[in-house]
Amino acid sequence: MSENNSVNGTATSTPITSAFLKALVQQIRAQDTYGTYRNWADELILKPFIVTKQKKREISIEGEVDLATISRINAFFRAVASSIEKETGLISHVVVDLGHEGFGWALVFSGRLLLAVKTLRDAHRYGFDSLEKLAEEGESFVNKGIDLAKRFPEVGNI
Repeated sequence: MSENNSVNGTATSTPITSAFLKALVQQIRAQDTYGTYRNWADELILKPFIVTKQKKREISIEGEVDLATISRINAFFRAVASSIEKETGLISHVVVDLGHEGFGWALVFSGRLLLAVKTLRDAHRYGFDSLEKLAEEGESFVNKGIDLAKRFPEVGNI
């Protein structure tokens, strides 16, 4: 992390080794049409995904889910789809259906095969306790999706 993009001006971060976190950063940068994140460190890009329990309590669940949160949810599941696609070769798609109250679900599918399903509650407070939890959750979705894709490749190719 360089000094120009660190939070407190120090460069004491550890490099990201998780394949899922790298895929997530790649998805976020792919949507960055103005190059804002071009020189940002990966840890800084992933920082909005880290929401402590205390911070979650402070976030109001009244009103619409903000666009930044919706973008994070979409990026997370696009990273899941991308990782599954890279491993299996099956083209994967993402659908996020989120109501204005913060309830809904996210689907990752290939052909007619559902690779990952997540019910979303209180999407206003979407986030993870740490980078490790973020990587763990994402890798869990990816591994389960890869397992399904390998067990039912004919359904994924429909």
